[in-house]
Amino acid sequence: MAKIVIIGAGLTGLSTAYHLEQKGFTDFKIFEKEPTVGGLCRSVQQDGFTFDYTGHLLHISDPYFRSLIEKLVGFDQFNTITRRSFIYSHNSYSRYPYQINLYGLPTQTIADCIEGFVNRDTSIKKTKSFKQWVLKNFGAGFAKHFFYSYQQKIFACNLNNISASWTGRFVPKTSLKQIIEGALHDKQDAVGYNAQFFYPKKGGIFAWVKKIADAINAPIYTDFCVKKINLKEKVIHFSNGHAEPFEQLVSTMPLDTMLHCVQEKSSTTFKRALNHLRCNSVINFNLGVNRPDLSDKHWIYYPEKHYPFYRIGFPHNFTQHATPPNCSSLYGEFAHIGKSQQWINKTLKHALTATKKVLNIANQDIVTQKIMHISHAYVIYDFWRDKNVPKLLRRLKAHNVHAAGRYGEWKYASMQEGILDGKKLAESLIVIPAKKAYNIQKPIQPEKQKQSGA
Repeated sequence: MAKIVIIGAGLTGLSTAYHLEQKGFTDFKIFEKEPTVGGLCRSVQQDGFTFDYTGHLLHISDPYFRSLIEKLVGFDQFNTITRRSFIYSHNSYSRYPYQINLYGLPTQTIADCIEGFVNRDTSIKKTKSFKQWVLKNFGAGFAKHFFYSYQQKIFACNLNNISASWTGRFVPKTSLKQIIEGALHDKQDAVGYNAQFFYPKKGGIFAWVKKIADAINAPIYTDFCVKKINLKEKVIHFSNGHAEPFEQLVSTMPLDTMLHCVQEKSSTTFKRALNHLRCNSVINFNLGVNRPDLSDKHWIYYPEKHYPFYRIGFPHNFTQHATPPNCSSLYGEFAHIGKSQQWINKTLKHALTATKKVLNIANQDIVTQKIMHISHAYVIYDFWRDKNVPKLLRRLKAHNVHAAGRYGEWKYASMQEGILDGKKLAESLIVIPAKKAYNIQKPIQPEKQKQSGA
């Protein structure tokens, strides 16, 4: 029996295993349900094209993470890229982020945004909902022309129930000076956490993730899908019939999926959370195109309702090795929550038709097509999540179950955060057995002996 069992060989699971070994701890096992490691940070090759499981770009701000990438991969294996991203609305392109780059938009739209920003109510001390947060920070014009419509498409749910707790570094703030300058001039400045990014020269985003897996000495057991987790007996049962006992369990599988597998003690009520844990699903469609000049942009946002997708990106602009010579490629995304297969098929057909039209792609130009269904995509930051998920994670930890990573902790997280989450967890797990051993072997202090004999 391994003291630590890790479920999931995505970024956080791999990072946990790697950092356990770096600390000299080897009494662990790692299991993955898919035939290959990587989770959603995987890439597929088809007809000479490389497609990721939708857009994955590497952002680095942490010194340790930077040093780890240099050690295990080497920055000579990456392209360093300054972002070229745009919003397409009113039949024109404006630079991202919208709240700083109004140049090129209709005069009335620009006027709405500036007027709304000037007249916004900044007296609100604390905003609970995302809608309130937008109105306070950007005003009604920006809300109408971009934020509400775009977030409605990506979250695929009622924005009235969405909190503002997720915004953080993901939504750059602005000022009246920036707005006016960005309305008068086509500014080239790249602003925001993703202003610069790295992308592997070859092999898609999976290329660097594989380096992490290759650096782990322990075997990674693939095709092991969790069927049930017995908290009382501390045993994991897999669908292939294997049963694995554990002392400490690291679960990077989606929190709702994990709770569905839990066989509870009579004193626990984890399954009550199942109906409250909400996320959307994303359909990721990929096209390989027999044209070298499809777009010079990295990705484009589409906030308007008549486009079913919310984003289209162009991997051929991340690396020349994403496509065969003289070809282009794209990925597009649309989201839903609990829609039928009929709805998905209809929307996918609409999305492909609209994509070909807006990018002027003829049917005979399409070399290959790859459709990927991502069941867990964006966690919905509703009010229930903000209040209850932290408590839920603490309760699981009390049963030696450590839910970790983007979907384990039910949060937004970058690839960098996935690695750092695994490192932090590995370091804390190594302390646990040491504490137990110390408590068992710790001699009774003289004064305590005296107290017990009195």
